[in-house]
Amino acid sequence: MIETMPKPKILFLFSDTGGGHRSAAEAIMEALELEFPGRFQTEMLDIFREYAPLPFNYAPDIYPRFSKLPRMWEWTYTVSDGKRRMRVFYNFLWPYLRRSLRQLLNEHPAEVIVSVHSLVNTPIMRARVNTNSRFVTVVTDLVSTHAAWYHSGADLVIVPTELAREKALKSGLPDEKIMVIGQPVAERYIQPMPDVNEIRIKNDWQLNIPTVLLVGGGEGMGNLEHFAIEINNAGLKCQLIIIAGRNEKARLMLEQVNWKIPIKIYGFVKNMPEFMHAADILITKAGPGTISEAFIASLPVILFSKMPGQESGNVDYVVNHGAGAWAPEAEIMIAQLRQWLEDPSKMQLVSKNASMLAKPMASRQIARAIAAQVKLSMDNPKKISV
Repeated sequence: MIETMPKPKILFLFSDTGGGHRSAAEAIMEALELEFPGRFQTEMLDIFREYAPLPFNYAPDIYPRFSKLPRMWEWTYTVSDGKRRMRVFYNFLWPYLRRSLRQLLNEHPAEVIVSVHSLVNTPIMRARVNTNSRFVTVVTDLVSTHAAWYHSGADLVIVPTELAREKALKSGLPDEKIMVIGQPVAERYIQPMPDVNEIRIKNDWQLNIPTVLLVGGGEGMGNLEHFAIEINNAGLKCQLIIIAGRNEKARLMLEQVNWKIPIKIYGFVKNMPEFMHAADILITKAGPGTISEAFIASLPVILFSKMPGQESGNVDYVVNHGAGAWAPEAEIMIAQLRQWLEDPSKMQLVSKNASMLAKPMASRQIARAIAAQVKLSMDNPKKISV
């Protein structure tokens, strides 16, 4: 009987503090299987929920509430964003985290550990003393990347933009450890799409009318109801498709509105790639995943909400590249919509600019880079000292 060698294992560390970390890990795992069918064993681990000691294990539950306190979020983000400040922070926490994190590594051995969460990197780098695992960071913030993302002991740090690379260099990472690839997105966003009218007919949308897609994010964050009602009252010649996400309260409230324009209201949807393909304009918050998906769909973007500090650079990136606009107030949003709807040539230019920023093969390229790290781990086992 021939013994089969166990598959090399890749461990993904994430946390549900926002939808982006989980979706990034899932996109990379999907790409690994598509690029290397059956070659690797992969595992996802919510490090806060499953291994962090009290009270940090409640981080996924606290995040939605904390994210609704923008001034507090910005202050925390800005004050902590520094190499020395993060070192002091982790030195203080290390005695409290050490036991649980070393337990994690003992119970989940892997050839390669992939982090898609900024707060994971330094503690895991310390905890992996006396292991042979290689460590890869996939930065899932687009531009305004926090110092916590960058630890010089990582074997590879993958960033989505040149601006993120500059921050990595300033944080002390050697250039040879940094790869600029892009934001990981699911394979379904880069697959060939049906005809626009086919999608609209299937979903009972109007056909020959500009379509505005208003998305509140997976958790339905942002003042979705206010903007939707203002668009309804503006007399614009368009139809409005609203994705309320998991915000059931907003969805139910919107269903009671006396709509003056063609409207469709959804909760959480799984066919967002088709919705983006069939839309002409996207209105959303400044999350890196949704922005990257919009680029792939060549969608002009109006951003109405951001996490101060963390997502501020995303807004600048979109606006400075002519791929969209920043409209935190309804009046600004309506004016921008009116301009694009009344002058399609301007909207087409913004669409072209958005498509030039698209990196549709990012997940596949990240998968190949991680696979190369697996090979290095197996060919050159090493002892880590941090």
